[in-house]
Amino acid sequence: MTPATMAMGGITEMEIGLAHYLTVGAILLVLGIFGIFVNRKNVIVILMSVELILLSVNLNFVAFSAWLDDLTGQVFAMFVLTVAAAEAAIGLAIVVIYFRNRGSIEVEDISTLKG
Repeated sequence: MTPATMAMGGITEMEIGLAHYLTVGAILLVLGIFGIFVNRKNVIVILMSVELILLSVNLNFVAFSAWLDDLTGQVFAMFVLTVAAAEAAIGLAIVVIYFRNRGSIEVEDISTLKG
């Protein structure tokens, strides 16, 4: 043992690797999909679940970009962030206008708008 590990009580440092980032990304993806399928009544929760899915994709892009020493994944992550911000702004604007007109944002009420 080195003196540094002996000073910490024998605990060695762990390196956070690619598998850790992919695991967190998979957890975020499952939570996003779970949020969409379990809560089918509230549009805002569905939009938040889509944001979780996009966040998991961004995490995977950045993790692979750092692992491969290539900036392409980080550039794609910036594009995904731009699309996610536009989706959130436009989606929330539509939900607010719909709520002002109808008084409800339940998915069942919105599905009656089909032509």
